[in-house]
Amino acid sequence: QVQLVESGGGLVQPGGSLRLSCAASGSFFSIHTMNWYRQAPGKERELVAGISSDSTTNYADSVKGRFTVSRDNAKNTLYLQMNSLKPEDTAVYYCNANVQHQKNWAVVYLYWGQGTQVTVSL
Repeated sequence: QVQLVESGGGLVQPGGSLRLSCAASGSFFSIHTMNWYRQAPGKERELVAGISSDSTTNYADSVKGRFTVSRDNAKNTLYLQMNSLKPEDTAVYYCNANVQHQKNWAVVYLYWGQGTQVTVSL
C-alpha cells in the first residue's frame, strides 16, 4: 500500500505564492508519472500539471507560466510551486501517483492523496 500526503495549502492574496508538497510512503519499487489535480466547488476535477519519472512536464493552459511542477525522486516527493495566484485558482488540490510495486511485475496502480485546500482571496 502507498500513502500520499499533501501539504502546503492555505490562504493567500491574489498575486501571492504557495508551494505544495506531496510525499509518498509505503512499499513500492518505483513511481512513474505523478500529477496535480484540483477541484473547485461545483466543478469537475481537472489536471493542473504532471511530471514523468524522467521529469518531462505538462501543464494546463490556465497555469502555464505561473506554476512549476517538480519532483525529488530520492525523497519520493512531488512539488507544485504556484506563483501569481488568482482567485480562480481556489480549489482543493490533489496529487496522484502511478506506482509500480514490484520490479519484475510491470503493473502500475494509481494512488490519490487526501487533498489540500488553496484559497486565493483578499
